[in-house]
Amino acid sequence: MTELIDHRLRRSWTPEGGDAAHLPAKALRWLVQRIGPLGSAAPLAPDSALSVPESALREQPKRDLEELVGADRVLLTPGERLARASGLSYLDLVRRRGFGDFPVPDAVVLPENPAEVQSVLEICARHDVGVVPFGGGTSVVGGVSALRGDKSAVIALDLTRLGELVSVDPVSRIAVLQAGVTGPEADRLLAAHGFTLGHVPQSYERATIGGFAATRSAGQASSGYGRFEDMVTGVRLATPRGEWKLGVAPASAAGPDLRQLAIGSEGALGVITEVALRVRPVPEVRRYEGYVLDGWDNGTDAVRELAQRHVLADVTRLSDVDESEVSLALNDSVKTKVLRRYLKARGVHAPCLLIVGWEGASKREVARRRQETTRVLGRFGAVRIGAALGESWRRGRFSGPRQRDALMDNGVCVETLETAAYWTELSDLRDAVRAALTATLGNAVIMCHVSHAYETGASLYFTVLTARDEADPVGQWQRAKAAASEAITGIGTISHHHAVGVDHARYLAAEIGSLGVDVLQAAKKAVDPAGILNPGKLL
Repeated sequence: MTELIDHRLRRSWTPEGGDAAHLPAKALRWLVQRIGPLGSAAPLAPDSALSVPESALREQPKRDLEELVGADRVLLTPGERLARASGLSYLDLVRRRGFGDFPVPDAVVLPENPAEVQSVLEICARHDVGVVPFGGGTSVVGGVSALRGDKSAVIALDLTRLGELVSVDPVSRIAVLQAGVTGPEADRLLAAHGFTLGHVPQSYERATIGGFAATRSAGQASSGYGRFEDMVTGVRLATPRGEWKLGVAPASAAGPDLRQLAIGSEGALGVITEVALRVRPVPEVRRYEGYVLDGWDNGTDAVRELAQRHVLADVTRLSDVDESEVSLALNDSVKTKVLRRYLKARGVHAPCLLIVGWEGASKREVARRRQETTRVLGRFGAVRIGAALGESWRRGRFSGPRQRDALMDNGVCVETLETAAYWTELSDLRDAVRAALTATLGNAVIMCHVSHAYETGASLYFTVLTARDEADPVGQWQRAKAAASEAITGIGTISHHHAVGVDHARYLAAEIGSLGVDVLQAAKKAVDPAGILNPGKLL
């Protein structure tokens, strides 16, 4: 059978045949100075070197699925199964470098419409087969891991053929998109009607509409466009008990908003097949700039003031001193040296980079909003360093995962984790996470930024660089992840936008309470009595 694997399914952010991100020699030398000798080189292992067990899918469910969608859309080859076996977390990628095994689905099924998705679930429920919904495969919390649990087998339900723009209502500004549409494809389809989603997370290039909804995604321009759940006006799900449609009006007092139960359900309460979304006109003007503030606390105070005065830019991203230093280290240029001297002359001793970006219908609108933002920044001593830095960030906003690929190839353990807290707790939470990671990892570069701010608080996004443990890289990650998660518990949320998946499931009860877990389990029992939907995730 011909394998249908494309670049989207390559378990790396670097396209097959493409170049990995370039790491300047200066940056690698700087990294060795900070964390010590790196681990050995470890490129992704070829499929032939990875363990793929025989499929456990029995003959009868296989025949039923083939009769439904066709034999050419029930895939059993090792390559097809491996391609949908995991997401793109550090743990996923280190295992794909030969450091430990990981579960592989017994088959891949490719439905082409919501009706087929519904029928697949009914077949799988009848035969006790687990179902893992799979879109772009960008989860970094084990959300698409092929866990079987107590099921007879598990399939990856590849939703990428659900790729249509179903409808556009230009008056209400609502578009209905199928779950398999990627971020770029959604904007391409909407642009033909003069609209955009404005949802641009770092996973934008690969992640899908269904995945955005299932994980409560937050994009880089969330200050202007909102989080993904703010955009959702309706959702259509397939469940083993039947189809479930939610959302009939812009607002409702008809009981609890069950859309919010579906959004963030991570495939455990149903498979999202369509999402109705608020859209906005494509902006005519975009302006991005860079500023520097002196010190993290001063920087977060400035962002808080912007949020509470309702004058945040659409993109507002504040890096701490360590992340700012790394950004400069990666830029081996004369301009960087000049910038360092300039900041020192301006009295900036602990530089924290701030990227701000405004999007709007006219130059006048953007200029007005920019003036409101910069007036506040001026009160906190922000030093403007120009549009070049802002534009450079905008052009490279998706390069982080490719840089991670290159760092991992060079023996670096690279992990990201995120949380959010109220303003009064934010600095203490950052300090607690940094202390926990330092105690666990020893020599490490621990960077942090705020990229989603609210009146009441903000997110914290950490990136950790340390030398990969040659003897036990999986255990190294597990210890660091546990230490950071314990530090977060009780102060902030276990996830601001990465979701729960496998990695955070054991911390869910601490956040929502045992009664909250009971409520979710009761909802799952109602829609999925056999427990086939995304085993081992969320609950």
